[in-house]
Amino acid sequence: MTNAVTVREVATARERRAFVQLPFDLHRGHAVWVPPLIAEERAMLDPRKNPALASCDTTFALAFRGETPCGRVVGIVNRREVAARGTKAARFGWLECPEDPEVARALLEWVERWAKGLGMERLVGPMGFSDQDPEGLWIEGFEHEPTIATCANHPWLGRLVEACGFGKEIDFVVYKAPIGPTLPAFYEKVASRVAARSEYRILEFRRRKELAPWAATIIRLMNETYAELYGYVPLDEAEIEALARKYLPLLDPRFVKVGLKGETPIGFLVAMPNIDPGLRKARGRLFPIGFVHVLRAARASKQLDLLLGGIRVEDRGKGADILGLAAVIRSAIAAGFTSFDSHVELETNVKVRAEMERLGATVCKRYRIFGKPLSG
Repeated sequence: MTNAVTVREVATARERRAFVQLPFDLHRGHAVWVPPLIAEERAMLDPRKNPALASCDTTFALAFRGETPCGRVVGIVNRREVAARGTKAARFGWLECPEDPEVARALLEWVERWAKGLGMERLVGPMGFSDQDPEGLWIEGFEHEPTIATCANHPWLGRLVEACGFGKEIDFVVYKAPIGPTLPAFYEKVASRVAARSEYRILEFRRRKELAPWAATIIRLMNETYAELYGYVPLDEAEIEALARKYLPLLDPRFVKVGLKGETPIGFLVAMPNIDPGLRKARGRLFPIGFVHVLRAARASKQLDLLLGGIRVEDRGKGADILGLAAVIRSAIAAGFTSFDSHVELETNVKVRAEMERLGATVCKRYRIFGKPLSG
């Protein structure tokens, strides 16, 4: 039957091209979708450019109707995670398909069989190699802009996953808050008191060349401060260097802050202007002129996206976090931003959520990681 759905592992150059191109075909006309960078999608498949592949078992698969690609998925078993946490959980990610239950089921069953063959007992996702890859399907708040490194799926995709026997594993929430002409009075008062009475201070940057030597330090701090978070797998040195190279060209140094205790780095906050309109115009390519669209979008943006933040356990609750957030908001006010997006926060992270709500932020989006036991 020529229109039956079949799934096979990506093995040829033609199939690799199809794997990268497929989301552009499936999301044609999808107004809020943000195209990934084609170079990064290609690099993900290449062991020479994706250091995470050295510590993971993977399957990159395409679904076909006849010989026409109609869906894709990635299966991942992170061997370091399995060894460190003692869990036998595989991940699925980069799931793309039309609103077709048969295609979704074929793709997910492919990963289930593959994971069981490796002795795994559970399948969770969407998740990537690390938490810097998109995690969770977008399930609420579709009227808002997605942010970089999050899924921009259609509303029906979560329902297709649930129909394949998956249930809620954990949710992430995203907050939105207005940025007024001045720092909120509470934050101004507390930040001033911490600055005057503690040994904490905030290191700020004006130029990318000042920030560049700190990029790897920030990611190493992320390894330390995110260790207890759901699904976090520490990055090795090769992954740290690759991540620093990937994001440094996109960052505006004004919105990167490093917390210091004396001269010791203890925390960080990384934000950037929302560049979705520029990425849409770039259509997955920064060159020859895509980067111009991205730069224009960054200059025109009025929404600041808080991408990363962390602080060492022993320094939490002592005011350094407030110093950092106050510094980011002051920079945002000076640059004319009118709102910020918190990026994804675990629904169980009550301390961070309380900080957001003290700033007047409200939940605007929700993402869900799904899970399913793998039967024998």
